[in-house]
Amino acid sequence: MEEKEESEELSEVEEEHHDKPGENPLSRSKNNKTILKKRKANKSVTCTQCGKSFSTKQKLERHIRVHTGEKPFTCDQCGKSFTTKLYLECHWRVHTGEKAFTCDQCGKSVLHKQSLKRHMEVHTGKKLFTCDQCGYEFTEKANLKKHMTIHTGEKPFTCDQCGKCFSHKPYLVAHMIVHTDEKPFTCDQCGKRFKTKNSLEHHSRVHTGEKPFPCDQCGKSFSHRQSLECHIRVHTGEKPFTCNQCGNQFTGRGALKKHMTIHTGEKPFSCDQCGKSFSNKQYLDLHMRLHTGEKPFTCDQCGKSFTQTATLRVHMRIHTGEKPYSCDICEKRFSHKNTLEFHMRIHTGVKPFMCDQCEKRFSNKNSLEVHMRVHTGEKPFTCDQCGKSFTQKPHLNAHMQVHTGEKPHTCDQCGKSFTSKCHLHVHMRIHTGEFYVKIKTFFACENLSTLRANETYLGSCFPRGTQGCFISFHVMMFLPRFKHFFHLLDLFHQV
Repeated sequence: MEEKEESEELSEVEEEHHDKPGENPLSRSKNNKTILKKRKANKSVTCTQCGKSFSTKQKLERHIRVHTGEKPFTCDQCGKSFTTKLYLECHWRVHTGEKAFTCDQCGKSVLHKQSLKRHMEVHTGKKLFTCDQCGYEFTEKANLKKHMTIHTGEKPFTCDQCGKCFSHKPYLVAHMIVHTDEKPFTCDQCGKRFKTKNSLEHHSRVHTGEKPFPCDQCGKSFSHRQSLECHIRVHTGEKPFTCNQCGNQFTGRGALKKHMTIHTGEKPFSCDQCGKSFSNKQYLDLHMRLHTGEKPFTCDQCGKSFTQTATLRVHMRIHTGEKPYSCDICEKRFSHKNTLEFHMRIHTGVKPFMCDQCEKRFSNKNSLEVHMRVHTGEKPFTCDQCGKSFTQKPHLNAHMQVHTGEKPHTCDQCGKSFTSKCHLHVHMRIHTGEFYVKIKTFFACENLSTLRANETYLGSCFPRGTQGCFISFHVMMFLPRFKHFFHLLDLFHQV
């Protein structure tokens, strides 16, 4: 309070004693302080509230407003009020854009004389105020005072809505917007609105593509400093955020927060189109694109569009040929992490997905869903040429070649073309010297009302040219669930 009043008195002295041309700003400051000291020596009026003395009755009246909270001078542009006329006049420059005080060193102009004085310290390099805790230096006492709250932990500014405390008043003012629907900052590119200027600045990088925070380990750049800090933990292996339910650790607070919804089951974000709920807003925003059809991420190689940037990033590997995921058993490489996980089940033999009709097990959920169509009879993929239906899309795609006449699979030995890769493989045995036996198998199933025929190709790898060799097959096979036998008739084949 005393500092504020001293600043007001000093401003009055500066107004009364005009600057002389060519006079050094630091000399002027010293002279004004001398005049202020003389004034203090002649004080005759005392405040009955706090005992402070003043040289004139007018200054006492102005001081009394500190106790009463009276602010009689109001700006007719924005309605903001001030305790003195001088403060109102200074405030007016915000609306007029006037910058009356210019630095004679670099030509920079500022609104207030105090601001010019602070700016001059940039040229002199003087930092008169030092923190006795950490040695950090400041050009202003007010900045040192703010800094000290880091050491003391003091947070004197409390939100009357939620009780959250802040070390500085501007932080509280910014926080109060959270409790209102006010979003005063608008993006001029897409019209999206934000509660804070900082949020708008971060958002604008979506349009500009600016990523000013690069990783010095791998060169990857980020649009936000916090994203870089989280990324750095990939290199260091640090995971400072731990779930108190299961002990799982995370590199970022946001990742932990998302994870916690697994334990709570909370899904506060609901789609107003179909009612589906999500654990976080990001998932809801992505889901909404299913209804709107929006696909904002486009491949610059083939023009294909995607709903998510992550999906586009994975798609790009088709063009680049990148396969970053490697099997540590057979060293086979994959472009998708999911594909590697499916592949690993070949080595482990794990088949976690079981059919509840016949108990047959599968290594992935998609295979189970396709298998279920055997029981339901569902054939969702229909040919628009002839109306024939299929259980799987690849089967429909293969069938379409009947109508188009397309034969995309060509033998590199003789140039003959085939509609399917399977047929090409069979054909290749002509060149390799292998032959196959074609066996008709007939079987009955308790769940099927009719006999079904299945053609099995056995790559027996018997070389051509073997003379007088008769092959006899008599195979009995048992399937526990269906409780039936396959009976393969004796087949005699002379090579």
